Amino acid sequence: MMLHLFLVRHGQTEFNRYNRLQGWSNSPLTEKGLADARRAGQKLAGVPFAAAFCSDTTRAQVTASTILDMNTASPSRPELVSDMHFREQHYGYFEGQDMNLAWWAAGAPHGTPTYNKIVEQYGPAATRDFLKEADPFHDAESNDEYWHRVDGAFALIAAHPGLKDGDNVLQISHGNTLLSLMQRFAPTGYDLSERPGNGSVTRFDFDTARPLDEAVTVVSYNE
Repeated sequence: MMLHLFLVRHGQTEFNRYNRLQGWSNSPLTEKGLADARRAGQKLAGVPFAAAFCSDTTRAQVTASTILDMNTASPSRPELVSDMHFREQHYGYFEGQDMNLAWWAAGAPHGTPTYNKIVEQYGPAATRDFLKEADPFHDAESNDEYWHRVDGAFALIAAHPGLKDGDNVLQISHGNTLLSLMQRFAPTGYDLSERPGNGSVTRFDFDTARPLDEAVTVVSYNE
C-alpha cells in the first residue's frame, strides 16, 4: 500500500521563539504559531485526507485541528490520532534549555561545539548519543531509543484500518524529527543545515509493504 504523507511542522511556540530545546516538554503556540498553522491549513485545504496523526503535545494537536478545520476536500473529517510515538526527540535534562548551550554541552567534549559540527564530524546519530552522554540523568533519548519509538509511529500509520492504497495522510511533526527523517531517508540533495520552518510542509511517499529503510521516498522538503 502506497500512502502519501504530508508532514507539517507545528506552529511556532514560545520555546521556539526563545531558541530553547522543546522535546517532550510543551509550550503554547504564539500568535505567529497560530498564523503558521493557518498558513499550512490554507496550503492543504484542497488535499483530501483519509487519516491524521500527531504527537500528544498541545502544539501538535492545535496545529492539526487548525489544518483539519480549514480542509474543504476531505469527504469527512478524519479522526485525529494523537500518540506519543509522534513526539519530538526527548532531550532529558536539557529540555527547555537554550539550544546553542545544550548542543555545546553535548558536542564540546568531542571537539564539536554546535549541532551542525557534530553532524559533520560524527554523523546525525552522535547528536543524540552525545546529548544522552552529557545528560547527568541520562534521560535524553539515545539514537537507538529514538528510532525505536519513531519507527513505531510509521507502524501505527501502516496499521491504520481505514487507509487504502493511494490515500493522503496528514502528520503533524516536529523540527528536529523532520530533520532527522531527512537525514535518514534523503541525506543528500536537500539543504539540511537548518531545521524546517514552523508550518512548513514536507511530503513523503510511504510504501507500507517494504522494510522501513526502503519504504520512504522524499517528494519535497520544507515548503
